Parts: sequence; C-alpha cells; structure tokens
Amino acid sequence: MLSRYIGITLRGLLMGAADVVPGVSGGTIAFITGIYEELINSFNNLNLSALKTLKNEGFSSFWKKVNGSFLLALFIGIFISLISLANLITLALAQYPIPTWSFFFGLIVASVLYIGKQIGTWRWQEIASLIIGTIIAYLITISPAMESQGELWYIFLSGMIAICAMILPGISGSFILLLMGSYTTILGAISGLTEDFKRHVLTLGIFAAGCVVGLLTFSRVVSWAFLKARSITMAVLTGFMLGSLNKVWPWKKIIQRRVNSHGEIVPFLEKSVSPDVFAADRGLPPEITAAIIFSVVGFALVFALGLFDNKKDSLESR
Repeated sequence: MLSRYIGITLRGLLMGAADVVPGVSGGTIAFITGIYEELINSFNNLNLSALKTLKNEGFSSFWKKVNGSFLLALFIGIFISLISLANLITLALAQYPIPTWSFFFGLIVASVLYIGKQIGTWRWQEIASLIIGTIIAYLITISPAMESQGELWYIFLSGMIAICAMILPGISGSFILLLMGSYTTILGAISGLTEDFKRHVLTLGIFAAGCVVGLLTFSRVVSWAFLKARSITMAVLTGFMLGSLNKVWPWKKIIQRRVNSHGEIVPFLEKSVSPDVFAADRGLPPEITAAIIFSVVGFALVFALGLFDNKKDSLESR
C-alpha cells in the first residue's frame, strides 16, 4: 500500500513539473500514468454528501469517501515539484528550449498513440470526437490574448476556466490564464502579498474560489462523460493532446511578446515554423539532432510508464 502512494506522489511530481510549462498540462501526465479517472472521481466525491459523512460518521469515513490518501499523496508530489523542479524546468526552457520542447513533443505524440490504442474500436463517433478535440485545442494555441482590468468577477471566471484546463489533457491552465490576460494579475498578487496583503489576498481568494467552483463542477461533467460515453470521451481528450502539439513544436517564430512578472519582455504568441525558417528568423542553429534525441526520450518515457503500470496491474491482480 505504501508503494502505491509513493507512486502517486511521483506522478504528482511529474504533474507539477508539466503545469509549469505554458502548453503542457498536468492532466496529460495524469492521463498517461493511469490515474486520470481516479483523480476526476476523487474530485467528484468532494460534495455535500461527503460533508454529511464527515458530520454523521466522522473523519475516517469522510477521508475514505473522498479518497483522501490518494489526493494527499498526489498534491504532496505536485507541491514538491512546484517548489523544486519548477525552477529546473524554467531554466531548461530558457537555456535549452529546443531539446526541452522536443522532449514534451515526443511525450505528447506517444501519449496520443498510447491512449488512442486503448479506445479499441474506432467508429465514426470516435473519429469525429477526435477531430473536434483536435480543432478546439489547436484554436486555443493560436488564439490572441485578451486584456483584463483586474475586475473581481473576471478573476473568478479566470480561475474557473484555468482550473478546468489544468485537468484536461493537452490544454495548459497557465496558457489559458495568459490568453485571458489574467496571468500577470495572479502572479502580481502572489508577489505583492508582502506589500499590500489585504488587497492581494482578496484577489487570490476570489481566484481560488473560482478554481474550487470550476474544479468541483467540471469534474462532475468529465466523470459523467466517462460513465456514459467512455470511448468518445477518451477520443475527445486524445484530440486535445493532438491539437496541443502546435504549442510544443520546438521551432517557433515570435509574432507577439509580453512583459512577464519580472518586467522582462518574453515571447507570448508564436507560430510553428520549419527548422530552416527558425534558423533564418532567430539566427540560431535548429539543433535537429538534439531535437530528435530528446523527442525519442520523451516518446520512450510514455511507453515505459505504460509498461510499468501494466506490470503493476498484473501483479496486483494475482
């Protein structure tokens, strides 16, 4: 049992690292490591019925009902990742962008194939769902940014939508915040807590409330979809990952920049281009060999995780 929760924590580490990257979703990691449905169902159990269980039957029954040990182990991993691996991922993206993006590209390509194989029979409904999911995710990656004036209702809405994106494979919550114009507002509120605690804690509280409402609502939608139309739901989610490949394509031409939370001018909206066009536009080597190597590593990692999960399930069924 302890080994199971250690494994859950390790998955949390990977999810936290993925959520740092604008364009890679922690939901993708949950999906390919076999805990996505358990995660969604655990969120779904956080409801009024659980509170009644806490009141009438005590904490032990409540903890079991909401799968508390699973959620605790997972969020410990995510938290550790955010305060440790986050800096490493950020540094890798800054110093070695092409190999790093190539790793995530290979990871997502393998995820599409791995999850697609689990659907089984591909009817026209699954094919249509895959195409729809792909188009939606692709359009999100090329959408222009909106502007926010920091209104509290908009901060609440941003939290609702961003948290939904964070638990969807292929769609990055941090990128959604960037598109909605709330990314700088939220980061500014976090960094400004020591200067004006009362004002910024209100902003973060409203954002957190939006996240909670979005999470509890959306988890029910996804849980219902898995129950009623599992293969179609998996096809849509696979499409989300396929469409997100545009965001993690290693070679980009910058078409719009933004000022980040440190006052630095950084790329925001980019267009996928060929390695040759990238080299001509940026004046940098395309690093094709490194891109291939790291793509293969990311690709192989997904199938290694899949083999590990299959072996674990086989041992547990004996």
